[in-house]
Amino acid sequence: MKKLPRRIIDSFKDENFMHIIENIEVLVSKALSMLMVVVILVALADLAVFLAKELFTTPYGKFNTTLFKIFGLFLNILIALEILENITAYLRKHVVQVELVIVTSLIAVSRKIIILDLEKVSGIDIIGLGVAVFALSVSYMVIRLSNSRHTR
Repeated sequence: MKKLPRRIIDSFKDENFMHIIENIEVLVSKALSMLMVVVILVALADLAVFLAKELFTTPYGKFNTTLFKIFGLFLNILIALEILENITAYLRKHVVQVELVIVTSLIAVSRKIIILDLEKVSGIDIIGLGVAVFALSVSYMVIRLSNSRHTR
């Protein structure tokens, strides 16, 4: 019983405390990756049901109206896969890979642009999306150049 206060005090020493925090980070990352797999599977099932319903119930020539929604659903799954890749990359290296985060962001903004209903958005929204794509592209280029210099 006398050793318990000593163990508690020792667990708050810098090295021991950081080890506990790292273990918690790994546990949370594993839980996030499992939950993301569930999200991807549910989204995939949703896409399959939606696609089957649209293919078999939409009259000929009217499929193009739902095509953008289908593209959006596909891109949602790709974004979820990229997020899963970010999580698993963190589990492998214990470092957030900025390049993957930027690529995921580019896919998300591109998805928004692809499914955008031009009749319902203002010009400032389109300009904002353009600025976001430009900023993310420049960021990606800077990271790629920085990574290529470090690997030489």
